[in-house]
Order: sequence, then structure tokens, then C-alpha cells
Amino acid sequence: MVRPAGRGGTAAAAPAGPLSRAHRATTLPVLAFICLVAFESIAVATAMPRAAADLGAVRSYGLAFSSFLTASLLGTVVAGSWADARGPRPPMAAGAALFVVGQSVCAAAPTYSALLAGRLLAGLGGGLLVVSIYVVVGSAYPDEVRPRVFGWMSACWVLPGVAGPALAGWMADAVSWRLVFGVVVPVAVLVAAVILPRVAAAAAAHGTPGGTGGAGAARRRVWRGLAVAGGAGALQAGAEDLTGGGAAAVLLTAGGAAVVVAALPGLLPPGALRLARGLPSVVVVRGLFTAAFFGTETFVPLMLVSERGFSLSQAGLVLTGGTLGWFAGTTSQARALDRLPRALLLLVGGTALAAAGALLAALTLTGASGWWVLAAWLLAGFGMGLGIATTSVLTLRLAAPAERGLASSALQLSDNLGCVLGIAVAGGVFAALHVGAGRDQALFGGLYAGLALVALAAGIVGTRARAPRPAVSCPGPAAGSSTVGGP
Repeated sequence: MVRPAGRGGTAAAAPAGPLSRAHRATTLPVLAFICLVAFESIAVATAMPRAAADLGAVRSYGLAFSSFLTASLLGTVVAGSWADARGPRPPMAAGAALFVVGQSVCAAAPTYSALLAGRLLAGLGGGLLVVSIYVVVGSAYPDEVRPRVFGWMSACWVLPGVAGPALAGWMADAVSWRLVFGVVVPVAVLVAAVILPRVAAAAAAHGTPGGTGGAGAARRRVWRGLAVAGGAGALQAGAEDLTGGGAAAVLLTAGGAAVVVAALPGLLPPGALRLARGLPSVVVVRGLFTAAFFGTETFVPLMLVSERGFSLSQAGLVLTGGTLGWFAGTTSQARALDRLPRALLLLVGGTALAAAGALLAALTLTGASGWWVLAAWLLAGFGMGLGIATTSVLTLRLAAPAERGLASSALQLSDNLGCVLGIAVAGGVFAALHVGAGRDQALFGGLYAGLALVALAAGIVGTRARAPRPAVSCPGPAAGSSTVGGP
């Protein structure tokens, strides 16, 4: 591809692509890790209904997902400062180790409490890993190539997304749900052994880590991260127990929410909570997207199994639509990011996700065949592909090079917190109103409709993703002719 000729009539060749000789040694190990994470995520979502039933914890079903994400909150906060100060390799190594230990604990869990402990360890490792990968992408590739890198990363979800649900469903039905957790352990060890030396080489080739405010600032971020993770955990635990109507559950829920609100501003870009233009709004939009999508996705397999009589393999197959749609959305943004207003891509993505949620609610409430959910989830995945890839690219584009770790940490913090809140609120509502298998049709429909409104809000807030114009201190051609970051 050749860029259009400039005013002087010359054309500049496009930079080397993600799989070119210049970038291949970095790209391939990163993609391998993404494939592993993709399979684990999709496989666990498929097998969890069986695990929760076997361990007698269907009412607390959502905790298996939100506990993973709560621990990820702390991992993302720690990884941001750590990667900026020491490079991405140390947090990536620690994340891989914690992920492996957590998956092993889940595979052997004798009780649901033990499974939740394993999910906490794996989530902490996952938070460290994701931010480390973002820092690698931010340092190793030029701005023009990053949309294509995120496109390739999205492509890594296609094969696991197509084969993973059926394979995980077969494992859970024919062998045991424990195999779904355990099978990724040896693969994760092998991938980590390959990727860590390559990450060290990439960091050395593309610059040295920069400072992010010193050790004192890093410690304050860790304490705030602990507060957010603890508050989110308290909120989840209280929400799950609100069915009893006790004062303790109400206080736990309200107290957890208050702690999150108090600690969060210090971990996000200034102005995020008032939706300031540019990076602050990009970070907030990411959380709204994930709250809507993953809050819904968590309860799609359960609805299909309990209300439509699907097997685990069939329910997992429906999730394939989301994977294919996600890839299509990410591919579209890679081609359109520099030709269309970035805010428009977020508006379209949020609207598509909201429409999918509304359609899913209608299908559930009308008793339509569960296979129609595949089409709704294809649309939901497309909206997420647009939204997640666009926010990822804009975050690295708007952040200063020495602060990409902190910016990526803030983005992933919003990502995980959105997941936690979406799943926790949906899980609390489900726990409070759950009647029994075959009798929760109205409950599922209401959950999907409510989360569709969150997706619509994501699209609306996305219109503020434009970078703010620089202040003009004096009139004149030089001051008046400069704009930054407009679509």
C-alpha cells in the first residue's frame, strides 16, 4: 500500500507490516500468547455452567467471572508502572507464572471457593500479561502499523472462537470440566518460554523504559489499585448476598462502591469521570463497552442451557458468532480508522452492540429458537470489534511515549472494571430474581435489555473521543492554523 501523494507530489511507502522481517520476531510470540488467552477465555465461558452445577453454586455463577476480573484490576495497575519503569518483560514473566498457577488450582478445585481462589490468581496474572503486551505493541510498532497489529491480534481469536466452544463443550461433557482449565497449563508454560526472550529483545531494540513519576507515585498507584480491587470485590460479594435482605449485604455493596469511586480518579487520566475530550473519554468508553458485552455474554450460555435445552457444546457454538463478528469489526477499523472520524467508529460500534442486546432480549422473551442468538451475537461481536480495537489504537496514539504503560494500564483498568461491574450487577440481579431452570425467561430478557442501554451510552460517550484542540494564546496565522487529533 502507498500513501497518497502529498502537496509536493511525492508518495511515501507504507511502513513494514506486522509480519514483515522487521517485526516478525515480535509479532509471532505476541500472537501466540493471544491465541492461548483466547482459547482459555472462550473455553471457560463454555464450561462454567457445568462447573457451577457440579460444585453446587449456580446462584453464584457470576462470581467465577467477576472474581477473575477483580484480580485483573490490581494486575493492570501494577503492570503499568512496572512496565514503564523496568520494561514489559518482568511483569509479563510474573503474569505468566500466576496465570499457570491459577489455572492449575481451578483444575483441581474441590469446592467452588477453591475454584474462585484459582480464578483470582489467574486474573492477577492476566492483568499483568495484557498490559505488558500493550506496552510491547506501543514500543515496537509505528503508529500507522498498530491498527493492523490489533487486527492480527483479533484474528487470533477466530480459530479458538470457532473450535474452542465445541472442544471445551466436548471436554466438559465427555471427560470433565476440569480438563478445560488444566489443558492450557502446559501450553502456557511453553509459550512463556518462547515469548519472554523475544520480549526482552524487542524492548532493547525499541527503546529503554522511561520514568512515570518515581517510586512514590508507583506505590500510590498500587495502594489505589488494591483499594479498587478490594472495593470491587466487596461490591460483588454484597450484590450476590442481597437476596437475604440483610443490612450487612447492603453495607458491603454500598461500601465497596464508595471505595471504588474514591480510589478510581487517581488511576485514570485527569478528567475521565467528567468525560473530558480525548484520552479520558476513550478510557471511559472502553469500560462501557466491556460492561455491556461481557455482562451479557456471561449469561448467554446459561440461558441457552437452562431455557432452551442446549448442550454445552451447542451453547458454546453460539458464542462463535461473537468471535467472527469481533474479527470483522476489528478488520473494518483497521481499514477505516484513518478515513473516517474515530468518534464515528465508536458511535457505530456502540449502536451495533445495543441493537444486538435489544434483539437478544426480544428473542429470549418471545421464546424464539436459541439458534437465532447466533445472529444477535454476531452483531454484538462486530460492535465490540469496532469499539475495542479503536480505543486501543487511540490510547497508544494519544499517550506520550514514556507513559504508554500508564495509559495502557488505565485502559485495561477501565476494561476490567467495566467487566466486573457489568457481571456483578447482572449477577446480583440474577441471584436476587432467579427462580429455576426453565422459568427465568423474563429475567434473562430484562438483563439483556438493561445492558443494551449501557452499550448505547458507550456509543454516545464515544463522540467525545476526539483529541482536544490546543489552547491558542495569541492571534495570528501560526497560532490559528494548528489543530491536533481531529477526525
